[in-house]
Amino acid sequence: MTDRPTKLACRNVWKVFGSGAERLLREDSAPAPEALAERGLVPAVVACDLAIAEGEIFVIMGLSGSGKSTLVRCLSRLVEPTIGEILFEDRDLLRMPMAELIELRRHKMGMVFQHFALLPHLSVLGNVAFPLEIQGIARGKREARAREMIELVGLAGREDHFPRELSGGQQQRVGIARSLAVGPELWFLDEPFSALDPLIRREMQNEFLRLQKLLHKTIVFITHDFDEAVRLADRIAIMQGGRVVQVGTAEELVLHPATDYVAAFTADAPRAKILSAGAVMRPPDPNESFAGEVEAAERVAAIARKVEAASGPLAVIEAGRVVGAVDRDIVMGVLVGRRTD
Repeated sequence: MTDRPTKLACRNVWKVFGSGAERLLREDSAPAPEALAERGLVPAVVACDLAIAEGEIFVIMGLSGSGKSTLVRCLSRLVEPTIGEILFEDRDLLRMPMAELIELRRHKMGMVFQHFALLPHLSVLGNVAFPLEIQGIARGKREARAREMIELVGLAGREDHFPRELSGGQQQRVGIARSLAVGPELWFLDEPFSALDPLIRREMQNEFLRLQKLLHKTIVFITHDFDEAVRLADRIAIMQGGRVVQVGTAEELVLHPATDYVAAFTADAPRAKILSAGAVMRPPDPNESFAGEVEAAERVAAIARKVEAASGPLAVIEAGRVVGAVDRDIVMGVLVGRRTD
């Protein structure tokens, strides 16, 4: 967990569909699945506890039906949790009056979903300026802000185009610009790139990382693609059956899966892009000489060519001192998927 302050947290959040769900959870804080089924109740989010740091890209993953989209909608209170607390800057959203919540959403939250939901009768400029119009901001000011966001996402010159005149990637950029127009502190993205073809998807991931480097938002991002999560995430939460079963960095999930499900979920993960030299190094031999050095935080994929070309092992350096060694056998083991303990 980062040492940055917590921006968003949830405590014992449940979302159970069906009549009498809240009463049951007040009486029994951890009902068995059988008890829920007997009453015709369907759990979508189960006893969720999370803490998301300011400026963090927090990715939520899971198979279809695992509860990830429902959880994100609970975090933004688009869906009302059955019980629990959702704290935004230490204020419980579930106790917040609806008028205050609407203002918070308008000014501090941004949302981007898989389906772009652009207004077809509005131009790019009109779409991006729309949430500012809802806020009652004067036309000149809102259009100036919209033009800034359009330029930020690389669509300058297309302000007068309509959604039907844009490619899928361009439409998604409009959706991103629209969500950024209000200057959100907290940004929710629910599989925003999954409808795009692979090349455009990669381009949008690059764009997303570029924007985050500039803007430093707190981001909750849903994806089912582990490659995408590895590229984007500071930390990843894995969900199964409505529960968050593990939270950690990609490296932590691969090296130390908490359950068999997490191990299976990460089995085909791109280990060379995930594992660092420090994670796979061996102890250094006091008498060996090194053909060079690498930093402990460098990924195996980044050092593979250097290790392959070296005449001997490379020293792994952390805080200016040798902490281990990597060699061709270690790197090859990661590249071919040999187990790394």
